[in-house]
Amino acid sequence: MTTALVILAAGKGTRMKSDLPKVLHPIAHAPMLVHAMRAAAVLSPERTVVVAGHGADDVRKAVAVEDETAQVVLQEEQLGTAHAVDQAREALTGFSGDVVVLYGDTPFLQPDTLERMVAARATHDLVILGFEAADPARYGRLVMQGDTLERIVEFKDASDEERAITFCNSGLMACDSKTLFSLISEVGNGNAAGEYYLTDIVEIARSRGLKVTAVACDEEQTLGVNSRADLAAADTVFQTRARAELLDLGVTLMAPETVYLAADTVIGRDTVIEPNVVFGPGVTVESGATIRAFSHLEGCHVSQGAVVGPYARLRPGAELAENAKVGNFVEIKNAEIGEGAKVNHLSYVGDASVGTATNIGAGTITCNYDGVMKHRTEIGENVFIGSNTMLVAPVTLGDGAMTATGTVVTKNVDPDALAVARARQENKPGYARKLFDMLKAKKARQNKGA
Repeated sequence: MTTALVILAAGKGTRMKSDLPKVLHPIAHAPMLVHAMRAAAVLSPERTVVVAGHGADDVRKAVAVEDETAQVVLQEEQLGTAHAVDQAREALTGFSGDVVVLYGDTPFLQPDTLERMVAARATHDLVILGFEAADPARYGRLVMQGDTLERIVEFKDASDEERAITFCNSGLMACDSKTLFSLISEVGNGNAAGEYYLTDIVEIARSRGLKVTAVACDEEQTLGVNSRADLAAADTVFQTRARAELLDLGVTLMAPETVYLAADTVIGRDTVIEPNVVFGPGVTVESGATIRAFSHLEGCHVSQGAVVGPYARLRPGAELAENAKVGNFVEIKNAEIGEGAKVNHLSYVGDASVGTATNIGAGTITCNYDGVMKHRTEIGENVFIGSNTMLVAPVTLGDGAMTATGTVVTKNVDPDALAVARARQENKPGYARKLFDMLKAKKARQNKGA
């Protein structure tokens, strides 16, 4: 059976107090909508329809980055969840499989839960996702009779017996496309809010004699994000899960609670991550690397056996080959550091390539920006860059070359050549004492005048 996704993402999220659409607020550097889309990818959906409203253009851009085949439809008026799903009707014209309805602000649904929902569709016409709530007061109750879902009762309408039920409604469901839109066509808005509620289709389905059931998941998977506090809590949930997964995969986290991961962070086994390391988006660290304390990585690749930090920053485009070393207070941007090469301290290497076994001395800067354009620095193999060298790009240093400490390199350096470019030192006997005496006398006069 083929599957389509309908993801509801039209809410403004007033409690977020933000101009950004609620579903685009990030968790671990990825919009929560994207988290939902990635979880549902396990179903290999034939079609994905995102129902947008507030900030639809921004939502459309985010969706296209994640899945360029997904369609975004507009819910111009917010008239309830059934009305929102109905906006996908035209986009699903001709589709005859199952539709799974998700929420863009529910980012933690697990792939196996979705698979169980789809599996339950083999024997039921409509499948609802429920959960056992620790505090069920604000949720709709799922009234079950065996494996049959009899009805959904909102708390305000529930009897004392029904309020004692802890199995609650998440709002997610799966149903055959034709049946789903047929049920939605019968939903009315005769309620205080004047809205069309998707949950009403359960009662309509039962009245038709259709088979309705509920699949259970843990409450954490249904966590919705409606405020900044919810967003912070959701990020904590993600980080806790992601750290646990890394530990299970054989990664050493010396202080797990201090390591911040992005949604797409990939780290190989036997890698050691020291305390207070931050991974931005787009980072891959291969097996056996070491990321030392207080380092920040984003958009980079770290190969096997490489060492980063402490206090290092890898920016987008940084590529570290096997056994390369980037030390304390070093920044690498859009640069390749060759196998066994070392940039051990207090240096900036940007828009550059550094060859195998090359050593970059302390205080080295690749001067890559002229105020308008970026320029490349090419450093060969087995090069020795003396401390406090300025490499004014574009410039090339051949294999085996060397620069003297304090050199400003403005021309290419041939292989095995030594570049020296600094002013000749001149010592003036007695001048230090004379200068100090003059400065002290000047300071005394200023203090006396004050």
